[in-house]
Amino acid sequence: MVEEFHDRLNFGKPQRPENLRTLFFSWVPSWGWMEDMASLTRPGILLFTHLCLLTSGLSRTAEPAVARIGEGITCERIGSYSVDRLNQVLTTEVRQQLSDYPVAYSRARHGVTLYRISYRSVIPELGNRSTVASGLLAIPETGGKQFPVISYQHGTVFSKTAVPSRPEESMETRLMLAQFAGQGYIVVAADYFGKGSSQETDSYLAKASTQQACLDMLRSGKRASEKLGVHWGPLFVTGWSQGGWATMVFLNKLESVGIPVTAAAPICAPMDLFAIINHWIHSPSETDSVFIPELIALQLHAYECYYKLKGLTLTAIKPEYHGAARDLYENRLTWPGLLKKFPRHLASMLNPDFIATSSLGRGKYWEEVQENQAYRWRSSTPVHDYYGEVDEIVPPFVAELPAGYQKVMGGAKTTAVEVTGPNANHHGTFVDAVAREKKWFDSFLKK
Repeated sequence: MVEEFHDRLNFGKPQRPENLRTLFFSWVPSWGWMEDMASLTRPGILLFTHLCLLTSGLSRTAEPAVARIGEGITCERIGSYSVDRLNQVLTTEVRQQLSDYPVAYSRARHGVTLYRISYRSVIPELGNRSTVASGLLAIPETGGKQFPVISYQHGTVFSKTAVPSRPEESMETRLMLAQFAGQGYIVVAADYFGKGSSQETDSYLAKASTQQACLDMLRSGKRASEKLGVHWGPLFVTGWSQGGWATMVFLNKLESVGIPVTAAAPICAPMDLFAIINHWIHSPSETDSVFIPELIALQLHAYECYYKLKGLTLTAIKPEYHGAARDLYENRLTWPGLLKKFPRHLASMLNPDFIATSSLGRGKYWEEVQENQAYRWRSSTPVHDYYGEVDEIVPPFVAELPAGYQKVMGGAKTTAVEVTGPNANHHGTFVDAVAREKKWFDSFLKK
């Protein structure tokens, strides 16, 4: 597949990057000490990059090959993962970086070629203003011409670059690649507006923008696949945490435009934002995640921008936390420093007058929060909705809402699937659900 790429898309000679510093730092993890390498000469940069890649497990060429697909779509081959690396992800890396929840994954059988897609889209909340976004396309190296497709929606990240199109910075993406692409599925994943290569501000939990970013990434990934001589089979959608919510709002969009989805599997999804935010404010637990105030800091800033709610963050966030919240949203504050800047519980970050509006949902912000639910329509797609017994972020009741709702509405069969045990927290549920949903998705291919 890699060898065919130049022939099929007529790349020709790789183009000289205009900004070598940007190219270099987009290839390697954004560790702070690497900023000191910015003064390297061109040969020094390429040599150092090559040495880094030898140890990263992501095989790349010295310079990226970019093809224009048309209609504002470009496709850049960014490397590949070998079978050995994918199986390392399924064993060592999952336990070290996500959870030691005991899971028996299907071992990878194929290597995977990786492409970064850049595509044009529009921002619905801002009058359909034109924008450019990015995402990942991963194709199994089997020699085959048609594959089932997984659209993966990633979870919350506290940086701009820990996204699917930069898989070395995204453990959740590598797990999906190892379990699905390594087993013969195409994987396509949007970075969302404001993440990856996007120059926008973060669209965190903005419903229409999430739907649009995922839809246009899906269409662009399919166009790029066709140029590679690869065709798409049945479509499945899944995602974790924020991505579980994104999976459901995307499923709603896909059904509304007539794109058939074989099955969907949201994982740890905050299906009702109004309910979960009120839970975090009024009914906190000592087992709640320490990151909850940071999540709402991102969401408040995103809603101020995307829904034009001028002054929202000043009204909602106490003065002593407003600067840190803004720095987090604008990617000036990342792990590990962010924990020192925010209080333990959400209510401690918010102004009392703002909290007073929460219970009855008064005001434009709360109206948007309620509108951005992810489950209230009559669905035609079978769903397995995975949730954790001891999830420290998403309470089981919130995650289970689609199952009861679809039953009442007479919609497609929606099953709430509980992951149990002392390690069935937010991360443990994810690593277990990935293995379960793989078997469930496979069952549709055998029919």
